[in-house]
Amino acid sequence: MKFEIITEKEYHDYWEKHPLKDFLSSPVIGKSKEGTNWQVSYACVKEKNKIIAACMLLSYKRKLNKSEFYSPRGLLVDYENDKLLNFFISSLKDYIKKNGGYELKIEPNVYYKQRDINGDIVEGGIDNTHIRQKLFDLGFKLTPQKDCKQIIWMFSLNTKGKTKDDILNEMKPTTRNIIRKTEKIGITIRELKYDELDTFYKILIETGARRNFKIRELSYYQKMYKLLHDTNEVKFLITEINIKDYLEKLRNENKDSLNKIENMKDNPHNAGKIKELTAIIGANDKRIKTVNEIYEKTGKDILTLSGSMFIMIKPQVVYLSSGNYEEYMFFNSQYLIQWEMIKYAIDNGFDKYNFYGIPADINTKPKNYGLYEFKKGFNGYVEELLGEFTLPITYHYYLFKAIDKLKSILKGKS
Repeated sequence: MKFEIITEKEYHDYWEKHPLKDFLSSPVIGKSKEGTNWQVSYACVKEKNKIIAACMLLSYKRKLNKSEFYSPRGLLVDYENDKLLNFFISSLKDYIKKNGGYELKIEPNVYYKQRDINGDIVEGGIDNTHIRQKLFDLGFKLTPQKDCKQIIWMFSLNTKGKTKDDILNEMKPTTRNIIRKTEKIGITIRELKYDELDTFYKILIETGARRNFKIRELSYYQKMYKLLHDTNEVKFLITEINIKDYLEKLRNENKDSLNKIENMKDNPHNAGKIKELTAIIGANDKRIKTVNEIYEKTGKDILTLSGSMFIMIKPQVVYLSSGNYEEYMFFNSQYLIQWEMIKYAIDNGFDKYNFYGIPADINTKPKNYGLYEFKKGFNGYVEELLGEFTLPITYHYYLFKAIDKLKSILKGKS
């Protein structure tokens, strides 16, 4: 076996066919770092001039001119092959040390323990505890969930061999009914062009401020658009509604309901139905009042409700980023946008629809449990990856840890 630094093309050709392939380990992620302080290289192990393991390495200079090395969703290696794994890790340690690195972070695209829709471990299912142990034996340390760079817990839906009717019928009835209602009231979905990305970004800013999470710079989304749009591997979608058309539908529905009540009121057997129609009218009246207030406030015929970013790199469609305006959440437009992209996944031969992040240890009902419940309504299963691991390369790893801990203590006292 031989360790080598290879070209982006060599890496891409290997990545493209590897079973652990993920969008985060794509060379596109390396390209997205161009113009920043991150450096990108590609390493591999060859046997008889054939690549048998590889990874993308991102490096960033931190303290004392020493670099953190990071392989997103790496490594692309057979973790069951001890000889290969040990050789690759040993070679990476030597390479990183020679190039001023003090640590290597990886997050294998490997399940830890197979889980069901409720987050419970599947009896007799996949269990890769032994791979975790291998990494520990090689010197890796497990990163606490709160400090992980990438999502470790996800929720996904199998779309391979499924029809749209299959998926729709397997959803929770409430989710299915909401989707149908969003279609009925006239919510539409539109894909944004490059010069419209600020529309998506404004939604993210509002959502981030409300839910207290950080938002990337607009330039990140612009760069991802440029890198992936022409190959049809990214979509920025927004949901919209025509306010005047919607108000007309509500008023027409009320008119129809009143006519039905008028025709049924003389028959006492219709009391239940009349009560139901009266409730619909009352709900519509409240909605008409709310929507009229929105129209008076905005003066807009077309309202933008929500926005989402999707990465489509086979075998999966990934629901990567999203946001919505709080005052328009009652339209439930995110349900429709999910259904639209699930259909896209089926129509275009994707094996999986990845709703992406959910809170860790979901079966303990942690904070943001509602995010998981929303995704669970579409049916699917919880995915827990092996985790993020850090391999200390030089003593600087421990030195920097001690410095950071001291800073944290001093900050707490100030």
